[in-house]
Amino acid sequence: MEALFAATLGLLTASGVYLLLRARTFAVVLGLTLLSYAVNLFLFSMGRLSGDVAVLGQGGNPADPLPQALVLTAIVIGFAMTAFVVVLALRGVANLGNDHVDGKPDGQPVRERAS
Repeated sequence: MEALFAATLGLLTASGVYLLLRARTFAVVLGLTLLSYAVNLFLFSMGRLSGDVAVLGQGGNPADPLPQALVLTAIVIGFAMTAFVVVLALRGVANLGNDHVDGKPDGQPVRERAS
């Protein structure tokens, strides 16, 4: 089970970083979302949930509630962050006319500011 968690975490993190490095805003939003999912899965795996722990009730070995609370909080914050970034991306498309992160269309070099 730990190997499956590790492989999933690695795949989500690698995909998220790859999409963050793209030049389009939609890919950046998806990359941030995938990284958020990877962090949530990592935090959830820190709780060491297995079949013999009791989440509710009078079990002998109760589960740790802190990682579950952290994941719930991270889900809410991730949703708010995604909504905010989508609104920023839509505003950028409306103002610039394209969805590139740097505001320049394909093939046009990015000029550095003169000091």
